[in-house]
Amino acid sequence: MALKIYTKTGDLGKTSLIGGTKVPKSHIRIESYGTVDELNSFIGLLNDHLTHAHTKNVLKEVQDRLFTIGSSLACDPDKEPSMKIPDLKETDITLLEKEIDNMNDELPVMKHFILPGGHPAVSTAHIARCVCRRAERNCVNMKENDLFVDPLVIKYLNRLSDYLFVVARYIGHLSKVAEIPWKPRT
Repeated sequence: MALKIYTKTGDLGKTSLIGGTKVPKSHIRIESYGTVDELNSFIGLLNDHLTHAHTKNVLKEVQDRLFTIGSSLACDPDKEPSMKIPDLKETDITLLEKEIDNMNDELPVMKHFILPGGHPAVSTAHIARCVCRRAERNCVNMKENDLFVDPLVIKYLNRLSDYLFVVARYIGHLSKVAEIPWKPRT
């Protein structure tokens, strides 16, 4: 018999962290890893729009790191040292920085603010960027409320949002889609 996907244990608005600690589903820790999960889904959608093999491979790596971050955020920090939760590494951030620099070397200098749009992949990258910023804000909120969050998680999410902005521009560049400049009313 297949494992049932529903357990009914959350029907009263509580869920368990990794380690067994029960918290309300509205808890900022749940909101944080739920937003990371949403981000991971949008990155999957973005990847489905792409044909550029290298970018697709980097995005798969990003998805793996987001599962690592989700695991970290879903874990009761008091019980985590005794569990085998994957770790984020500084080299994960370095990879994003290298990718940003490589893409920027091929892109024209940005001379104006740009509006998201012009191609479904470009728009999807911008949606992912916005969700990434929300995930970052949630993690900062946790930190400001004295809830443990690995500092590398915040740093990674910050760099990932930069990467997603540049990848949106890069996708447009590869697709020969003109950027849409923001022209403020005067």
